[in-house]
Amino acid sequence: MLSKDNETARSNGDATDVRIARLERVGTAVLRYGVVFLLVVIGAAKYFAFEAEGIKPLVEHSPFLSWMITAFGVQGASSVIGTIEIAIGLSIASRPFAPALSAAGSAAGVVTFLTTLSFLFTTPGALSPQNPANGFLMKDVVLLGACIATAAEALKAARARSVGRAARPISTVRAAGTA
Repeated sequence: MLSKDNETARSNGDATDVRIARLERVGTAVLRYGVVFLLVVIGAAKYFAFEAEGIKPLVEHSPFLSWMITAFGVQGASSVIGTIEIAIGLSIASRPFAPALSAAGSAAGVVTFLTTLSFLFTTPGALSPQNPANGFLMKDVVLLGACIATAAEALKAARARSVGRAARPISTVRAAGTA
């Protein structure tokens, strides 16, 4: 009787574990493709004058990015930033077929969101709750966390894939016509 109860508990535990794993996969996918969507859409918006003018005060006060306005002008700097954001988004989206590239994209996302969060401290008045940039930039804390989580998951998948390749036996099938 005791073994039957243990077996029932174990099978219920397995079902719960399956549900938890499914929930984790769905949550990670929502994080990943939510970040991808935002990076691609916001990156594409950087090609338009309204967005270039919108980010101008943030970029011109940044010790990391202010040189871009001098080098490329406001619209050129915005377009370069947009191109980088789109490339990062597409890299993160490559997870199903290139987990290592996705992990690199997520790591680049971490750098991106750390940079945008630095605007809170480099742009005059950005920390003020009345500044419209404040709320716009604060969301990047969540996006930073999403990139950290998706980088870890993609690295785990890339490692599992490389271990799987190393464990495969080398094919002994000979090419046609060879002895």
